[in-house]
Amino acid sequence: MTKPSPALLIPLLLCSFLAFSSWAAYQAATRVSDVSDRGYYSKGLKYNSTLLEKKAATVLGWELRSELVDGMLIQHLTDQNGEPVSGAKGILKLQHREALLTVPLEEIDAGVYRGLLPQRAGEHLIRAEFERDGARILRHLLLTI
Repeated sequence: MTKPSPALLIPLLLCSFLAFSSWAAYQAATRVSDVSDRGYYSKGLKYNSTLLEKKAATVLGWELRSELVDGMLIQHLTDQNGEPVSGAKGILKLQHREALLTVPLEEIDAGVYRGLLPQRAGEHLIRAEFERDGARILRHLLLTI
């Protein structure tokens, strides 16, 4: 078997490099990245406002305690002094039968909110969201029914 001559190998490597560079430049100029998003700016603004809402809830010292009573999820929302937080808008989000279900929470007493969960046995990942006066708290709950 004969060895390729070094005089032929160098131009072959150079041509391969130029061909690959040309292909990469063409791909970069003509294709759209799969990562790009047309609404990236508005989503970035929403992300920043969400961070501000979370920080406001943290500064206020909001805490959330949950209990399940006869298929009803009861949420107790308190501030850093243990006082109930009234007037918040609360919702629960969970997967139910392959769809995202949103359950609004009703305030039944000062700082006590409740929502009726669908009757379904098993484990459920639930996202509880509360918002009042620009402050927001989000919690993930894993319930076993």
